[in-house]
Amino acid sequence: MRRFRFLRDPDPAAIGDSFEAFLRWLEGPACLFISGADDSRCRAFVTLLHGNEPSGARALWRWLREGERPAVNLVCVVASVTAALTEPLFTHRMLPRARDLNRCFRPPFDDAQGRLAEEILELLRLHRPEAVVDMHNTSGSGPSFAVCTFPDRQHDALAALFTGRLIISRLDLGALMEISDRRCPTVTIEVGGRLDAAADRCAFEGLCRYAAVPDVFAGSIRERGLERLADPVRLELREGVSLTYAPRPCAGHDITLRPDIEHHNFGSVGPDVVLGWTGGLPTRLFRAVDASGACAVDRLVRIEDGELRPAQSLKLFMITTNAGIAQSDCLFYAVADDGQPIAA
Repeated sequence: MRRFRFLRDPDPAAIGDSFEAFLRWLEGPACLFISGADDSRCRAFVTLLHGNEPSGARALWRWLREGERPAVNLVCVVASVTAALTEPLFTHRMLPRARDLNRCFRPPFDDAQGRLAEEILELLRLHRPEAVVDMHNTSGSGPSFAVCTFPDRQHDALAALFTGRLIISRLDLGALMEISDRRCPTVTIEVGGRLDAAADRCAFEGLCRYAAVPDVFAGSIRERGLERLADPVRLELREGVSLTYAPRPCAGHDITLRPDIEHHNFGSVGPDVVLGWTGGLPTRLFRAVDASGACAVDRLVRIEDGELRPAQSLKLFMITTNAGIAQSDCLFYAVADDGQPIAA
């Protein structure tokens, strides 16, 4: 049973005079096809895989309202509409007991989220886009960046339409960007936190460029300044470890992280920086695996007199202050301070 509503060249006046009205008009997962000046080619824009990450869908609504015609056909997928509209609005990553949709883009597709992911993949195979952009908000406040699975000029050019940072990640998580190949370069764009005005601005301006340029791979001066970070490592909590955020250690929790920890997003942190407090052993509290499959916990964090500190000079990103996301996904990603992989 298909779950998507299909809409072709919607009338800008009909899609709702507010972003919330637009989502209610969609009624659920939707695929919008916008005819381009060149109808021999197609690009894809995927957004709202997580219901608490609205900037991409908000940018799409605003772009549709302006009635612009894209350079080529544009297929737009808006996925987790129901989760986004569940009260409180834009706070639910997914519905209760549902899997993270951006971990479902590989078999088996044997539950509701898996079948939704499989249908998105079918849509992309049907339209054969020359590029796919998957737009997200970060779990915490911070600057924008792009992520791809292997480096080449095409991924550089796509990333540079949106941001000045590109992360090359070989992590196998079941994310949409992992479908990327030479025939269909795919990037994830993280525009910043959902409450950041800069995130909405990055999303809209980037979508306008992506839709308007005749050749998304032509490159520009923006490419030359890309900051590239390679093979990040995820710091995850082990099963059953409890976490909270507070300005001082909290009894009853295994780990207390500083409430302002997200201010370190894309900043350099040395071994003298206090990230939080804990009384446990790092390898019993955390899990981290590098690109070779080796445990990397002791290369990321250390504990000194109850204080949790970086084990070396690192660059951190995707830091969250949402304990639920930290426990179900990860605390943060890290590379060496120079942007290179964490050395063994």
